[in-house]
Amino acid sequence: MPTEEQRMLAGKLYNVYGKDLAKKYAKKDHLLHQINFAEEGTDVQKRFKQLLGQSGSNVYFEPPFFCDFGKNIRVGDDVYCNTNAVFLDSGKITIGNRVLLGPRVNLFAAGHPIDAGVRNKWLGFAKPITIGDDVWIGGNATVNPGVTIGNNVVIGSGSVVTHDIPANSVAVGNPCQVIRPITAADKAEWEAQEAAYRQSLQ
Repeated sequence: MPTEEQRMLAGKLYNVYGKDLAKKYAKKDHLLHQINFAEEGTDVQKRFKQLLGQSGSNVYFEPPFFCDFGKNIRVGDDVYCNTNAVFLDSGKITIGNRVLLGPRVNLFAAGHPIDAGVRNKWLGFAKPITIGDDVWIGGNATVNPGVTIGNNVVIGSGSVVTHDIPANSVAVGNPCQVIRPITAADKAEWEAQEAAYRQSLQ
C-alpha cells in the first residue's frame, strides 16, 4: 500500500495529516524556525541548503520563508528569492538557473478538491510547478498547481498564473496572460543601457 507521501508526489488524493508526513513536517518546522528567527551572525543560507531538496551555486533566499516540506524544492544556479515567499511543495517545485523571485511570491503546488464533502475530510492533491531558466517573477505573484513557466519569461507583479506560460514572453494579470513576446529589440535596448552604465563608471 502506498504511503501518503507517495500518493501526494504521484498527484493522487492523500491525507494531508497522514502519520508518515508528520515527521517531515516537524523537521521542516525546526529548520524554518532556525531560518526565520535566526540570531545575528547565523549562516541562514546554510540552513536553506539543509531545507531544500537541491540548491545550486550562488543561491540566496531572504527570510522569512515558508514551505510545506522543503525537500520537494529543487533550485538551480544563480537564484535569488526575496522575502516572505511561500512555497507549498506538496508537489515538486523545480526552479531553473538565473531566476529572480520578488517579495511575497507564492508557488502553490498544493491543491484541494472542489467538492466540499471530500475536501472536508482533509484530503488534498498536488501537481508540480516548473520554472525555466532566466525567469523573473514580480512581487505578490502566485503560481498555481501544475503550471510550467518557460525560459526567459517575465511575470508581472500581482499576477495569478493558472496555466502554462510559453518561453520568451511577458505575462501579467489575473488570470495571467501573455501580453507580448520578448524580442531582439528588447535585448538591444537593454544592452545599450548597460553599455552606457558601464561607460559612466570609467
